Amino acid sequence: MSDTFEAAVEISRKIEEDLKVNPKKYRVLTGDRPTGRLHIGHYFGSLQNRVRIAEMGIPTMILIADYQVLTDHDAYQEISQNTKQLVIDYLAAGINPEKQDVIIYPHSYVPECNQLMIPFLTLVSNAELSRNPTVKEEIESAGLKNVNAGMYTYPVHQACDILFCKGNVVPVGKDQLPHLEMTRNIAKRFNKKFCLDAGKEGVFPEPQALLSKTPMILGLDGSQKMSKSRGNAIMLSATEDETAKLIKKAKTDAERFITYEPERRPEVANLLMLISLCTGEEPEAIAARIGDGGGGMLKSTLTEALNEKLRPLRDERARLEASPDYIRQVLLTGSQKAREIGIKTLEEVRERMNMVI
Repeated sequence: MSDTFEAAVEISRKIEEDLKVNPKKYRVLTGDRPTGRLHIGHYFGSLQNRVRIAEMGIPTMILIADYQVLTDHDAYQEISQNTKQLVIDYLAAGINPEKQDVIIYPHSYVPECNQLMIPFLTLVSNAELSRNPTVKEEIESAGLKNVNAGMYTYPVHQACDILFCKGNVVPVGKDQLPHLEMTRNIAKRFNKKFCLDAGKEGVFPEPQALLSKTPMILGLDGSQKMSKSRGNAIMLSATEDETAKLIKKAKTDAERFITYEPERRPEVANLLMLISLCTGEEPEAIAARIGDGGGGMLKSTLTEALNEKLRPLRDERARLEASPDYIRQVLLTGSQKAREIGIKTLEEVRERMNMVI
């Protein structure tokens, strides 16, 4: 597995370099499940990178995976509202579908994407689905007792999301590599079975990972990944006062003198890393500057840095909140563009599978 990861790191490095030279050679697929508003972990972990990719002129599909909420959440009543809030977060952060080569869409509005599900399911085995480590972890983290079939087939649905638009680059963390490996296998098997063996050109690319360079951001409890469900997150939509109150409750440790030691002092190191992400200053330098100021000064420094960093985003969020018709139009326009891409792909798929009438 380590060899596989090292190979993925090297491929990601080469893609990163080539993106600067040949941006139109790639199509990036990324997105979120609409289970709630985004928090600062999303912002530093993925949203900033999406803005960077879009500003480079790379064609980008931003998927709102509304169907996938049904696999392990009961909060379907909030899917529509959460979808709109995601769009507000995207736009406020700097995504601009009017000026950038970006399409934002919910996959429930792109039936052509979902039509790939049945042929793709014929290309994987039950055993492959059952042993996918990411699915196992998601089942455990959700505390599911009765696991629906949608959860097991989630990696195949994800393959549909990536391949319907012929996405060839997917920004992911290390934990998502097994999903992407399944997508590559499905693309490879489809091309071989329905195309190459018949002397025809393959339909699907084999997408590669663009690995995140941002370290995992822990929640304010300092022990787990930041998550709204764990109550350890700061939402992008939080006010400055709410942010200050949340940071005051953040866990540190008993030592007064502030040092950056991620292994020995993970809670303190996490807060220092957040300041670093806001200011660009190295966490070691921040720690040295705070020194004997202790946890109080550490938290006040983070509060000031984070509120300063997010102030433009929050101002834009407030403006967009007052424009619901515009948010809906972004989604409808994106869905139409995604469908046009999906229709072309589905036509190729039918032709290769000898289903054209």
